Amino acid sequence: MPDSNSSDNLRLFRVYNHYRVTVGFVLVILTAFSPEKSQSAAADIHRLILFTYFGLHLFSALLLYAGLRPNRFHMAGSLILELGLLTALIISGSGSASTAFSLANLMIVTVAAANILLDLRWGYFIAAVASLLLIGQESLQVVLDHSRPGDILRAGIQGAAFFATAILVGQLSKRIRMTEALARSRAEDIETLEELNHLIIQRMLTGIIVATAGGRVLLTNKAASDLLGLNSPDDLSSLPSILKERLNAWKLNPELRTLSFSGASAKAPIQASFAPLQKGDLRSVIIFLEDTGKVSQQAQELKLMSLGRLTAGIAHEIRNPLGAASHAAQLLLESPDLDGSDRKMTEIIQRHCVRMNGIIENVLQLSRGKNSQPETIDLNAWLKQFLQDFTADGTLPYDISCNLSDTDINARFDPSHLNQILTNLLSNALRYSEKQTGEQRAEIRLTRTEGEGQIQLWVIDEGPGVSVEDRKHLFEPFFTTDKKGTGLGLYISRELCEANQASLDYVEQKLGGCFRITFAHPLKSF
Repeated sequence: MPDSNSSDNLRLFRVYNHYRVTVGFVLVILTAFSPEKSQSAAADIHRLILFTYFGLHLFSALLLYAGLRPNRFHMAGSLILELGLLTALIISGSGSASTAFSLANLMIVTVAAANILLDLRWGYFIAAVASLLLIGQESLQVVLDHSRPGDILRAGIQGAAFFATAILVGQLSKRIRMTEALARSRAEDIETLEELNHLIIQRMLTGIIVATAGGRVLLTNKAASDLLGLNSPDDLSSLPSILKERLNAWKLNPELRTLSFSGASAKAPIQASFAPLQKGDLRSVIIFLEDTGKVSQQAQELKLMSLGRLTAGIAHEIRNPLGAASHAAQLLLESPDLDGSDRKMTEIIQRHCVRMNGIIENVLQLSRGKNSQPETIDLNAWLKQFLQDFTADGTLPYDISCNLSDTDINARFDPSHLNQILTNLLSNALRYSEKQTGEQRAEIRLTRTEGEGQIQLWVIDEGPGVSVEDRKHLFEPFFTTDKKGTGLGLYISRELCEANQASLDYVEQKLGGCFRITFAHPLKSF
């Protein structure tokens, strides 16, 4: 059953009411300018009914314009009333057969409108009402001797035409409604799918640009704007020159792999690949931008995974003979018969045994994974205890200043992981400060970020800092600028931070080096 209160039915009823107003206006004009004007009572009644027909529908148009929303019963009543007025016009007419036939044809339009605006039952009911009214008025005309008995048969044929119109228009209207409902459903599905595709494209990590062959950008996603160093996807109206060059090279040889290029200053090189938006049509091209740094990162992770398994097995095999060598060197040092040069050589052996054991411990830790058991830590109290242990209660020659907060600062972290990270960062800070200034100095600072208030722990030294070239590889495994280092300290420290949902970054400053730990929010779930 169609919904008569729907916007479509309301719009159709307004259109049909405009038709009725137009018909009434035309009939009024024809009557007013008719050359044969009768002054009989029947003619006056005919004109009164005609003005009623026109005025009633004009009033309905004003109500609809004012915001009236008629329901199914209102529409059915209006159509039945129209049929009654048309029948009254036929009865009160001049008796002309052509006039009666023309008004009867208007009744067919009303029946057709009923089957469009209402359901089939109402449509057939109004067709029956129209047939009965037409036959009834013809019977009355025969009784009044204004028509012949044969005209009743003609009225019956017209009544059959009403039912034929109702069946034909009703079925056609039903199919049109079903088609419109299907089209509307498909349109909603397409709109939903378009929104979903747009959301997926914007959330993709791969940069996507749709452009014309001439380089005008039609569509771009956020990943592409980030890779190219733009603030927003809307900032890209045409392809950068470096992308245009690669697009032209691809047009000449689609099998050619284009050269990578630099996008945003802080990003890795970008690899661009091209494909026609439609097969064989180069008027529109889709461009995929891949961050080669992510590919390198995946390769690095695979390499480390294999390396971890290999070195873990080797480390276990080395530790036993290394322990034996270290123990033997220690026994030699305890011998009273050992001369100075031999003692010095033995100390070198023992020192390198300790260094090799440190490398093995780091490699084993790297291969074991990075599971954490975070707990809430009072950083003020924890740092005081840590520094007391690190400096052996002030007996070691370390100058470490600690700027703590006046209020309690709590963070979620694994205490053993934090101990290892801070030990590594402070050891590096003291060592590089000594190289630069001759004194082992460092600073620890606790701060909060603006806005969310995340806690940050800073470790600052007075060393030479890290060069721009070395910063790119600072947290890579086995990268070190110290001949005595293993290159695993900072890498493991960052891995441990990530295991605790924190981040470890190098912060550039004018003098010295600075590493910053940004803790996760203490209320964040792990």
